[in-house]
Amino acid sequence: MKTPTAIFRSIAAGTSRPMSREKADTLLLLGACALVLLPHASHLPAWIMACCALLLGWRGWVTFRGNRMPPRWLLLPVAMLAMAGVYWTHKTFFGRDAGVAMLTLLLTLKLLEMHAKRDLFVVLFLNFFLILSSFFYSQSIGTALITVTAVIALLTTQVSFQYTGVVPPLRKRLRVGATILGLAAPLTLVLFLLFPRIEGPLWGMPGDAQGSGRTGLSESMAPGNISKLVNSDDVAFRVKFADTVPEKVQLYWRGIVLSDFDGRTWTALKQSLPRRSTIHVDFLDQPLHYQVTLEPHGRRWLFALDVPRQLPQLEGNAANASQELQLSASTAITDRLRYDAVSHRNYRLQPNEAPASLQQWLALPTGFNPRTLDYAGRLSRNAQTNVDLIDAVLKDFREQNFRYTLEPPTLGRHAVDEFLFDTRAGFCEHYSGAFVVLMRAVGIPARVVTGYQGGEVNPADGYMTVRQSDAHAWAEVWLKGRGWVRIDPTAAVAPSRVEQNLGSVIPRRVFGGLLTLDGSGNLLVQKWMSLRQNLDAMTNAWNQWVLNYTPQKQKRFFESIGFPDVDWRTMISVMVAFGIAAVAVVVLPLILQQQKRDPVDAIYQKFCKRMARKGLPREIHEGPRAYATRLTENASPLLPETKAALARFLELYETVRYGAPGSNMRPGHLSTLKSLLAECR
Repeated sequence: MKTPTAIFRSIAAGTSRPMSREKADTLLLLGACALVLLPHASHLPAWIMACCALLLGWRGWVTFRGNRMPPRWLLLPVAMLAMAGVYWTHKTFFGRDAGVAMLTLLLTLKLLEMHAKRDLFVVLFLNFFLILSSFFYSQSIGTALITVTAVIALLTTQVSFQYTGVVPPLRKRLRVGATILGLAAPLTLVLFLLFPRIEGPLWGMPGDAQGSGRTGLSESMAPGNISKLVNSDDVAFRVKFADTVPEKVQLYWRGIVLSDFDGRTWTALKQSLPRRSTIHVDFLDQPLHYQVTLEPHGRRWLFALDVPRQLPQLEGNAANASQELQLSASTAITDRLRYDAVSHRNYRLQPNEAPASLQQWLALPTGFNPRTLDYAGRLSRNAQTNVDLIDAVLKDFREQNFRYTLEPPTLGRHAVDEFLFDTRAGFCEHYSGAFVVLMRAVGIPARVVTGYQGGEVNPADGYMTVRQSDAHAWAEVWLKGRGWVRIDPTAAVAPSRVEQNLGSVIPRRVFGGLLTLDGSGNLLVQKWMSLRQNLDAMTNAWNQWVLNYTPQKQKRFFESIGFPDVDWRTMISVMVAFGIAAVAVVVLPLILQQQKRDPVDAIYQKFCKRMARKGLPREIHEGPRAYATRLTENASPLLPETKAALARFLELYETVRYGAPGSNMRPGHLSTLKSLLAECR
C-alpha cells in the first residue's frame, strides 16, 4: 500500500491511478476545512489547534485507508473531553473566544460523523459560519484574502459533491467556484456601499477590544518599558501631510506627559492641575496640516506633532487637552480613528507661568539617588544660567562614555545614581528620566514626555508610517521667557537615533537573528524592505477605503450620487434599486448566452440531463450511438416505449449533427427532436 506521501507525489506527478470519487471529494473537503481553520491559528489556544489537526488527520487516514467511520461510543467521550477543555480554558461556554473554540472543535468532530449528504451540508454551513467568526479577531487584507480563498474552496467542494456521472477536472471545478463567487461580487459591492451602516466595528462584540494584548505606550515609564517596544513592528499610526514632510529630526509625536517620580517609575500627576479655559501658546511659524490614522490601542490618548494649534475634531468622541498639553479622547479608542490636526514646531508654550504653579515639576522623592543630588549641586555652583546647566548635562552625556543600548544592566534602588555613575548604558527612558531628575535637582522645572519620534514615508502611497518601534521619551524644561522647551538627551548620546532611525543605531534582527535589517549594500534586505513597503501601502488602502467606510462617509457617498439629507427609507429604496440593477448586470448576459446556444445542442443537453436523473448519465467518452446502445440494451431499466423514442431521438440527432452535407438540419428536424424528447419519459 502506498504511503500518503507517495500518493501525494504521484498525484502531483500525474502518474497515479485515479483516486475514487468519494476519496477525492472528501480530501477536497478536508483541504477546505484546513483553509477555514487557518486564520484561527493565531488566537485559539494551541491545544485546540493541535486537536483540530489530529482530528483532520484522523479523518484523512480513515479516507485513505477506506476504513469505517469511528463509532459514536468512541466519538462521544472525545467530544465531552474537548468541551471540558474549552470550559477549563475559558471558564465559560459563552462569549466570543469560548464560542469560536467550541465551533472549531465541533466542526472537526463532525467530519468524523458524516454518514449522509445532509451531514455534508452541516459541515459546509459550519465552515461558512466559522469563516465569519474569523473577522471577530482580524479584518486585515490578509484575512480577507484567506477568506476569499476558503470560500472558493468550499464552493468548489459543494459543487464537486453535486456532480453525478462524469466529474470535470479539479481546475475546472475551481473555476466554477471562483465564478460563483465572482457573480456575487456586484451585489456584494452594492450592499457594502449602500446598506445602512452603524457606528462602531461591524464585527465587534462587547468587551472585544479593550486593549488587551495590544502593544503600545504605557501610562507609566520605568527602565525597560519603552525599550521592549522596539521589537514590535506593529503600526501605531499613519500620517498624511498636506504639504512638505518635515525632516525626521523634527518629528516628535507628543503623547503621554509624566511628571510624578517615586524613585524608579514615572507616572502622570496624581493630582490633576486646575483646569483652564485656554493654554497660552505663542505660535512662531507657519502651521503644518496633516491627517492621522490612529490604530486602536484601547486607551484614550491621541498623538499630535509637537504643539497642536487646536483640538482634533473626532466623530462621536470629543477630544480634550490637559494643562500639560496631553491630548486624549473622551472614550477609549477601540476602533481605527482618523482625524485632521494642525501643529507648530516653533512656539513658546506657557512662557508666563507663575513660580508657584511650577513647584510640582520640581518635586523629587526623598531618600533616593544621593550621588545625583550631589552632582547637581556641583553643576549649580559652576553654571551662570539655566541654559548653562542644561548644556553641561548634555555635554557630559556626549563626552563621558555614555552608551546607547537596548539591553542595559539592571538597576537597583538608586536607579539614577547607578545609571549616571556606574553603568552609563541605557535607552531613551534612562536618559530622559535621569535628565529630568538632574534638572529638578538644580531647580529647573522639568517633566518627561513620551510618544514617538520619527516615522518612515512609504514611497508607494506617500503615507508616513509610525511604528511601535519608534516609541521614544524626551524631556521638557521650563525656562523663563521661553516656556516649556523640548530637550532630547538621547540625541546627545546617539544623534543618529533621531536624525535617521533606530535601525541606524541598532540594526534589527529577524528570523531568529539570521537576517539583519541593515539595508546598506544588502540587495536581499533592500528587496524585502521594498516588499514590506508595498504590503504596507496595500494594508493602508484597505484600512482607508474599506474598514474606514463609516456612516459619515456613507452619507457623503449618498450626497455625491444626488441624495442629500438621506434617511433610512431612502437608503433602503436606493439599495434595493441598485441591487436589482446589479443582479440584472449578472443575469442578463447569462440569459443572452443561453439564448445563443445551438438549439440542437440545447435539446441534446436536456436529453442527457433527463437520462442522468433516471440514473443513466452519459459517460464523457460516449457518442450518441454508443449511448443509444447502452440505453436500449436489455439490462436497461427504461420502458420499451421510452427506449424506442430515445433511439429515434438519438438517431435523428446523430444525423443532424454528424450527417453528410445536405442531410443535416432541415426545417422540421428541430420540432421532431422536441417531440421525441417529450416521449423520453
